[in-house]
Amino acid sequence: MTSARPAPVTPTATYRLQLQPAFPFAAAAAAVPYLASLGVSHLHLSPVLEAVPGSLHGYDVVDHARVREELGGEEGLRALAGTAREHGLGLVVDIVPNHMAIAPRHNRALWEVLREGPESPYARWFDIDWEAQGGQLLVPLLGGPVGEELERLRVDGGVLRYYDHVLPLREGTAGLPLPELLDAQWYRPVWWRLARTELNYRRFFSISELIGVRVEDPEVFEATHGTILRLLHEGVLDGLRIDHPDGLADPDGYLERLHEATGGRWTVVEKILADEERLPDSWPVAGTTGYDALRRVDGLFTDPAGARELLGLYRRFAAPQTDRGGDWAATARRAAYAVLSHELAAELDRLTRLASRICASAPDPALRDRAPWALRTALVELLVRMEVYRPYVSGDAAAVVTAEAAEEARQAFTVPQEAGAVDVVRALVLGGEGPPRAEFRARFAQTASALRAKAVEDTAFYRYVPLLAANEVGGEPGRPGVAPEEFHAYCARVQRDWPATGTVVSTHDTKRSADVRAALAVLSECPERWAEVLERVTRAEAEVPDGQLAWAAWQTVFGLGPAAPERVGEALLKHAREAGLYTSWTEQEPPYEEAVAAFVAAGPCGAPGERVAELRRALEPHVRANVLGAALVHLTMPGVPDVYQGTEDEYRALVDPDNRRPVRFPPGDPGPKAALTRAALLLRRRRPELFGAAAAYEPLTAEGPAAEHCLAFARSGGTVTAVTRLSLRLARAGGWRETRLPLPQGRWADVLTPGRWFEGHARVAELFAELPVALLERAR
Repeated sequence: MTSARPAPVTPTATYRLQLQPAFPFAAAAAAVPYLASLGVSHLHLSPVLEAVPGSLHGYDVVDHARVREELGGEEGLRALAGTAREHGLGLVVDIVPNHMAIAPRHNRALWEVLREGPESPYARWFDIDWEAQGGQLLVPLLGGPVGEELERLRVDGGVLRYYDHVLPLREGTAGLPLPELLDAQWYRPVWWRLARTELNYRRFFSISELIGVRVEDPEVFEATHGTILRLLHEGVLDGLRIDHPDGLADPDGYLERLHEATGGRWTVVEKILADEERLPDSWPVAGTTGYDALRRVDGLFTDPAGARELLGLYRRFAAPQTDRGGDWAATARRAAYAVLSHELAAELDRLTRLASRICASAPDPALRDRAPWALRTALVELLVRMEVYRPYVSGDAAAVVTAEAAEEARQAFTVPQEAGAVDVVRALVLGGEGPPRAEFRARFAQTASALRAKAVEDTAFYRYVPLLAANEVGGEPGRPGVAPEEFHAYCARVQRDWPATGTVVSTHDTKRSADVRAALAVLSECPERWAEVLERVTRAEAEVPDGQLAWAAWQTVFGLGPAAPERVGEALLKHAREAGLYTSWTEQEPPYEEAVAAFVAAGPCGAPGERVAELRRALEPHVRANVLGAALVHLTMPGVPDVYQGTEDEYRALVDPDNRRPVRFPPGDPGPKAALTRAALLLRRRRPELFGAAAAYEPLTAEGPAAEHCLAFARSGGTVTAVTRLSLRLARAGGWRETRLPLPQGRWADVLTPGRWFEGHARVAELFAELPVALLERAR
């Protein structure tokens, strides 16, 4: 048995591994010597508990009591931990408190609920509205209306079968005719298309195959976290990443309970923060998983003026075919309305019913007179105007559901008296005593978080595409650039308030890897060259299905570089379906999708695509500057960097599943990015005092004609990071010339190019003579 560690440990850097049957614990253990040589302190594992067989990600958990057998089981995990310890590494694991998979034959807890109904001891596990749908849990697995699928349902050996699906039978129902049997169950199989309007269980976003778990219940928490907590206390695991806490009824209470149960182990939460939003100070966590850092790093290498020019070009390119997608705020708002009326209609209905019940039982006549339709309208108008994911018990709900938003929401009503429903709903969100109001606030928050994820990240990001680099988790497409002063202010705040937070630039959820985004950011420095290329490629014979998709397709092949056409085609088909303008996942339009495939093959992946490839090759030095600059900033800024599998070297990937393929570690001699990554990580491991909680962050300001193109900072007076930003515009302006970077006192060694030393005011042209970045260490 692995010996337990006596105290929590904060990683110096983590390395994310996507476990799956093709890359189990044994494969991870075989990679440990290599990963240890990189300089990370911990391996960051995707979920390890039992999941749906064949799952490529592990977020569809079916059994919290067992480590996944397809990965090697608990024995394999312990062996991995032992190998890691031998090489000085610990393990951090991803956990999924919000949901489980609807896979009854594998999910024993759900099986028992389907068999025994609300009286099952497992019924408290799941967020089911038993008052709706006649007390039956709707299970959306049929390929058509039940009347058309009846002959495909059959009773067999005490279970109900439908193709590969197996459901339990309620006691005493096996002999009933099939129509009567279906009415007698605690569940009802229904056409999957009913998921958007009639489901009576909480889902993960709008994914009907994942059912919400009520971890706010202490017994459910204990049952679903027992194995992970045991592995923590036995020293197999060292820390946790919490998947999607915004989906929980009470994230504050959950994190408090988890902190106490783990003994304060290093824990980060997958929390997406808006630009001006702050992580609740009361949360007992080390910080976020790092999308807020990603947004700042990306923004550094984006030219705001050029991004505005790209927007103008994009509007002229796409606008003749559609009036949608030319304005970010309007696009996001329209997407939110669409999501609430379609994918999240069931959640909105449940929230409306709850608000109606509260109003109907209120002593105040002003509340009792509110019609359900008015409350529903008020809910919609307030939800679509929220600019963060959700309010929290520990936060100021009035700052989330603002008075300004309420005033704007009232304009949706033509009768002033009916507009009062907005004030009623806002008052319910802001507070009030009693369980119904508490439940309303929790469900409002859960619905809000699902709405923002679906409307912004999964819809609007695919409809508004002037610069694809900005359409990333945590990003702000309407304001893609980040000034150096803003970046420094962010880093200073992180170092002060959350010094052990996670930071990332590529993850299993990013829509494009950091290196793809780095290449795309160069287009913000040369919008006129992009326009010239587009004019040339659009003269080709490839028929364009629509302007938005075509623009995104050309940018995709520019950012990705040479790649198999299948990868591009799959990503763009997903793009079109997520946008939901001409086809979607549930309303597929084969003629349009065939047109997309033909366009991709004949255009971006055909001969015209070579024009884009030529531009990419011409801009390669500037792409390289962005790639190396983003990597070095990420690895040395405040926080704990997480290196996604394979990204230590050049890594070009698109949205999942493209970015979740089994990892291929860099072969042979490392390229420039791999050498930079190893040097920075080894420095962090060798001198952790320069990067930890007690470290200082000091912005450094270059002096001279090209000062704005040098981003630099010092850490605790012991290291200096300096990178080139907007290198194409720098070259056009005449280069560095006499620009100098004042260094802190001392003599400084170049970590990336050994043998070079600097002191005093370093000439930036000399500093970047070998590479467009520099990492310096003060001699001791």
